[in-house]
Amino acid sequence: MDKNFKSGFVSIVGKPNVGKSTFLNKILGEKLSIISPKPQTTRQQVKGILSDEEKQIVFLDTPGFVVARYELHEKMLEYIQNSLKDSDLIIFITDAKKFPTDYDEQMCEWLTKFRTPKIALLNKIDLVNEDVVNNKLAKLSEYDFDQIISLSVIESDDLKDIENTITKYLPYNPPYYHPDEISDLPMRFFVQEIIREQIFLNFRDEIPYASTVVVEVYNDLPNKAVIAANIWLESKSQKPILIGKDGTMIKKIRINSEKEIHKIIKKRVKLDLWIKIKPNWRKKKNALKEFGY
Repeated sequence: MDKNFKSGFVSIVGKPNVGKSTFLNKILGEKLSIISPKPQTTRQQVKGILSDEEKQIVFLDTPGFVVARYELHEKMLEYIQNSLKDSDLIIFITDAKKFPTDYDEQMCEWLTKFRTPKIALLNKIDLVNEDVVNNKLAKLSEYDFDQIISLSVIESDDLKDIENTITKYLPYNPPYYHPDEISDLPMRFFVQEIIREQIFLNFRDEIPYASTVVVEVYNDLPNKAVIAANIWLESKSQKPILIGKDGTMIKKIRINSEKEIHKIIKKRVKLDLWIKIKPNWRKKKNALKEFGY
């Protein structure tokens, strides 16, 4: 192994819906983290691996920093803290239009507890003018960041400069993973996330937050994948909403999920969805453990 090879862990943190998952997907060139306009879409740490001949960057996409209201939120905060402790670099992403919220300031103060090098990314600068960008950059400079970068992730054609900046902070290490891997998570996890994404995209209010998905069967056959998954809800009254009139909504979720899974595995997908009820699962440790949190 080249003694100049660099590898390390990079945590991506920030309040919900500032573009963390979009950044990870863009820099990897693959869709790993699910995205929706709703906060708290990401619930668990998603690991994305970027490798080339000189480096391996292991990104940890964390849930948005939340004030804990449920046992589920406590688990989300635990994911954040664990990823920060193990990181060689922390990337704090914030929204140029909304920064600084009380939330942002709380998080920036919280990050000062960590001696790990930190980069701030001021995202979504395409939504504001240059004076606003400069004012937000000045505010960010009041905090403990080693480097501050402004950009629009969604408008950027190439994140190579940021990739090179990240690499500067990594230690000299052999790779942690095989260079062909882009994540260490199983396909079952990504199927669950794809189905959850469709629920977030197609429903408002409580349904997305009261639902979780567990893949019970994943048969990877030569020409197709046969999958069965349970969608768990918190109350019986939510079930007819998720099903929709004449089954239109659950059919839409199934078809759209099959298309997204097909994009990843490049073969036909047969997906069966079942709806089950576990009252107040977000507040119960045993239920969270059962559902893989």
